Amino acid sequence: MTQAEIKLCSLLLQEHFGEIVEKIGVHLIRTGSQPLRVIAHDTGTSLDQVKKALCVLVQHNLVSYQVHKRGVVEYEAQCSRVLRMLRYPRYIYTTKTLYSDTGELIVEELLLNGKLTMSAVVKKVADRLTETMEDGKTMDYAEVSNTFVRLADTHFVQRCPSVPTTENSDPGPPPPAPTLVINEKDMYLVPKLSLIGKGKRRRSSDEDAAGEPKAKRPKYTTDNKEPIPDDGIYWQANLDRFHQHFRDQAIVSAVANRMDQTSSEIVRTMLRMSEITTSSSAPFTQPLSSNEIFRSLPVGYNISKQVLDQYLTLLADDPLEFVGKSGDSGGGMYVINLHKALASLATATLESVVQERFGSRCARIFRLVLQKKHIEQKQVEDFAMIPAKEAKDMLYKMLSENFMSLQEIPKTPDHAPSRTFYLYTVNILSAARMLLHRCYKSIANLIERRQFETKENKLDASEIQVDETIFLLESYIECTMKRQ
Repeated sequence: MTQAEIKLCSLLLQEHFGEIVEKIGVHLIRTGSQPLRVIAHDTGTSLDQVKKALCVLVQHNLVSYQVHKRGVVEYEAQCSRVLRMLRYPRYIYTTKTLYSDTGELIVEELLLNGKLTMSAVVKKVADRLTETMEDGKTMDYAEVSNTFVRLADTHFVQRCPSVPTTENSDPGPPPPAPTLVINEKDMYLVPKLSLIGKGKRRRSSDEDAAGEPKAKRPKYTTDNKEPIPDDGIYWQANLDRFHQHFRDQAIVSAVANRMDQTSSEIVRTMLRMSEITTSSSAPFTQPLSSNEIFRSLPVGYNISKQVLDQYLTLLADDPLEFVGKSGDSGGGMYVINLHKALASLATATLESVVQERFGSRCARIFRLVLQKKHIEQKQVEDFAMIPAKEAKDMLYKMLSENFMSLQEIPKTPDHAPSRTFYLYTVNILSAARMLLHRCYKSIANLIERRQFETKENKLDASEIQVDETIFLLESYIECTMKRQ
């Protein structure tokens, strides 16, 4: 993990949880896995405070634990999960656009609390929505429950691993830390709850909703508490599913910009059909037949089967290769090449950065080198039609900033410069990593600047914009590394 990433993790932990949690979290990021007492000793923090900080971090999936053979429990920071806190506003806004205010508040509650039972989420959200309604109107628990079920059905929320029942019934001494497991079949299974009720408004400090003074208010003790119907079944936001949605939206937008709206709608339909059946890390979607795609097009989208086949052929023949043909059954089988799509999006991002940083002539050279794979300086001058001195300066600029690399191919074993070819090339993976590091550094600077200005919403848009670039680059790098 780079210093820029550690600094960004520090700022995010401090902003969300305060100084003590930030100190423990950053210590674990720097040192790796450590047991409780070592953490307390090394950070100079009391054991009680370390326990509370670890509870917060574990609750939010920012720290994991592992029991070793001797019974020692070690805690390890999940750095990538800490960095995902940058994306919380985007997760929440996405849910709002897909599932309205109710879905937005469900995901917000899960992100703010880390893990919650469904019944707790439903009650909290119903109360919050009731607060925003006109007097006399309330939000029914059933309506919030229905939205929660829809989020689970589309995998935006998922169950958390839990302690197996056999472990609870074991008569022997309890283990140093519980082992949490989950069956994949149950990950999106919503418990059958009969949550009957409506959201409640906060009562005023002087009198309750019935208008009675405080002294006359009947007391409800803890004896009246009902058992929680889904006790032990906790839920969390499925961040991988959100990332899959962001990736799909970026692919649809790229197709719309390159071709037309109809092409993008066909690709959107294919992605929507594959969103549950295809893993978020898969390089391709599941094969879909032309007939299936035709039946799944949005209602009212009036294109004939023949026109659809023409569009699919056009998409499959496009040089970007977002869509590929994998067979001829069912009118033709088609897949979306997710890795190729991410590579194209990452390349477009790099081209955009080169243009903004060095100007249009450098961008022309950069695209030329990408196209030719390996090219000599003299060839750059000829193909790009740029004077030798300018071409040399521009190539050196991009080389020094790590947007390009130089490959030496000697004619003789002595590597004499006069008998060596010097070829410029673009290593997209290496350039993407370099740009990702700069993005982390930029967003840390933006957060520090926002804190310095102490004015909310001044630089939030910039943080979100940089995070969109981070997401594209991370997705491309992760997908590429899994293929190697």
